[in-house]
Amino acid sequence: MYEVIRIDKIMEVKPTESELEILQVIWEKGQCSVRDVHDVLEKTKDAGYTTTLKLMQIMHDKGLVERDTSAKTHLYKALITREQAQNTALDKIISTVFKGSSSQLIMQVLSNKQSSKAELDMIKNYLESLNKNN
Repeated sequence: MYEVIRIDKIMEVKPTESELEILQVIWEKGQCSVRDVHDVLEKTKDAGYTTTLKLMQIMHDKGLVERDTSAKTHLYKALITREQAQNTALDKIISTVFKGSSSQLIMQVLSNKQSSKAELDMIKNYLESLNKNN
């Protein structure tokens, strides 16, 4: 049985970089144990099992994940979507690094990475649709 977490608590939580790495694993797998997460993380970073366990316990306390305690091995599921985490991170970047200017962020992104013609066409179409709605 998954433990109940209040929804209003989720909306105010901002995951740390380490928590986002764990969430990436959980989003890919759907639900998983601490061992499942640790096995993935240790391929790319030097993290101890107990560190992963502690982080996931903290994430549960913060309302980022829910935990099924009905079996010996506890299973975790994400309570925030990838999109919610991306929006939170992006809002923070825009407000702190770009002083609230989303246009500065977009120009920086486009100048730092070569976009394909297909990507640029998608961006143009999106901008055109925004203009039509205004």
